Amino acid sequence: MPKRIALICFLSLVMLMSVLGNLLVMTAVCKDRQLRKIKTNYFIVSLAFADLMVSVLVMPFGAIELIHQNWIYGETFCLVRTSLDVLLTTASILHLCCIALDRYYAICCQPLVYRNKMTPLRVALMLGGCWVIPTFISFLPIMLGWNSIGIDHLIEERKFSGDAANSTACVFMVNKPYALTCSVVAFYIPLVLMVLAYQRIYVTARAHARQIGVLQRAGGAAASADSADHQRNHRMRTETKAAKTLCIIMGCFCLCWAPFFITNVVDPFISYTVPDQLWAAFLWLGYINSMLNPILYAFLNKSFRRAFLIILCCGRKRYSVRRPSILGPGPPCSATQINGSTHVLKAAGKRVARRHL
Repeated sequence: MPKRIALICFLSLVMLMSVLGNLLVMTAVCKDRQLRKIKTNYFIVSLAFADLMVSVLVMPFGAIELIHQNWIYGETFCLVRTSLDVLLTTASILHLCCIALDRYYAICCQPLVYRNKMTPLRVALMLGGCWVIPTFISFLPIMLGWNSIGIDHLIEERKFSGDAANSTACVFMVNKPYALTCSVVAFYIPLVLMVLAYQRIYVTARAHARQIGVLQRAGGAAASADSADHQRNHRMRTETKAAKTLCIIMGCFCLCWAPFFITNVVDPFISYTVPDQLWAAFLWLGYINSMLNPILYAFLNKSFRRAFLIILCCGRKRYSVRRPSILGPGPPCSATQINGSTHVLKAAGKRVARRHL
């Protein structure tokens, strides 16, 4: 009984935090004009909607079955719920891939290249692809039974293999072709693209930080040794913060989804011997990613945090007005931003140029 109560509390907490976090992200973008001007945030809103649907349409039924060890909603709704599960979780992962590609073009390319690449039409096509592509590995094959070709007898056996006499289960088993196709489309291709994109972003951020250090040293040759040490330490902190942010993003994504998709590929080749408890643990670990995404892609961003404070504090002026810099308005600059970690290059160059003039 204590284990069951602990399980109920844990699953309820995951669902509640996922719903509130993703709703807050969507509300922030809808209410904040500055957030709506940033193209990346369209992907973040669509991602939040996908994760919200996971927490509302998929998690509750999975939690009920996990707690009661019985599926009471019939075979047809089992197929619908499974299709929604595959559709929405795949859509969520594809959104993460699009965010990585958008940041790659924004940070690693020139501003003109980014504007040419990420046109409103292309953004709309990418968003559409995030929702259309998953239908070809979810509703279409599952409702037509393509995933169960050759293993129908195993599925029937597992439906009625529960501990209780009259218990049934919503069984989702996949044959080898579907397991490979689904896993490659939903996880492995996005994973490779994300790794390549974030690797290039990190290299570019480090290069920017080094250039800033060179410009600052050129403009302040007469500075004391303490000042030079301070600049070096600041650059190292900037690089470290960017690296940590990217590692957290990739680490959470891999930690949440890699166990499930590795098992999904391996299980058909070892005669479906993976225990049901392990499957459930890996599946809910993937669901937890829907709870973490608002934290990783929004809460770590200063602009989103300001919008959240406005919403949660009922629009108080102290949060709704941007605080001016004590140095006054600075020159325009080109900033490389990774979830609030900003690397400014052109502004430093202009300050150095003025010093030499």
